[in-house]
Amino acid sequence: MAHNQEDTGQGGEGLLAGVMTAVQRYIRENSLQIGDELPSEGAFSELTGTSRTIVREAYRSLAALALIDIGNGRRARVSAPKADVLAMITDHAVHTNQATIQQIFDVRRTIERRTVALASLRRTDREADEIIALAQAMQCDFHEPQKVMEHDIAFHEAIGTASKNPMFALIVGSFHVVTRHTWPIGWASRASNATRQESVDTHIAIATAIADGDPARGEEAMAAHFDLTVKALLAAGVY
Repeated sequence: MAHNQEDTGQGGEGLLAGVMTAVQRYIRENSLQIGDELPSEGAFSELTGTSRTIVREAYRSLAALALIDIGNGRRARVSAPKADVLAMITDHAVHTNQATIQQIFDVRRTIERRTVALASLRRTDREADEIIALAQAMQCDFHEPQKVMEHDIAFHEAIGTASKNPMFALIVGSFHVVTRHTWPIGWASRASNATRQESVDTHIAIATAIADGDPARGEEAMAAHFDLTVKALLAAGVY
């Protein structure tokens, strides 16, 4: 990269993208892992032949994507991917009409059926107990919808973790933003406490299948859960 390219305008944007790519390549080629330090802005400026301003902006942009972590007074470090970044993308897609709520739930149904199957096979006893406890908490707090929603979100995220597949955990963890928009609508659209109880019952069935190590029953219960949720949202006019 040439020293004399402009740091602003269209050329600067291309230069920024190039440095961001160079940082990612540096991480790969040097086998850096989470928590490992990157070169200082000055060192990476010399390494790439670009200004410190561009390197600083590249580091900031990568930090915004949660690929690296930057902080005052210390070197940039490799970061773990965060579900919140994917959550922002999903939320943006919905609110800009690039994806519908029903399309999001179609993806969720597909992914979480596999996730519950893996959790049934791979969960620890402690994870099984946690998942059971979250389903029971939904029942215990049945008349406090806000609490039920938070237990519900934690329930699905705990299953993602128990699957032992970090990509499933990341994807499932990203759904919380959309869930917080749709969950109150779906809960309110159910005609009675009896139909709301059906939703809680499916969570208990999912948790029990995981505790029993029964992936087929877990998949069946998860599918039933999403079928009920989609039905409630459609009844509320959410497409």
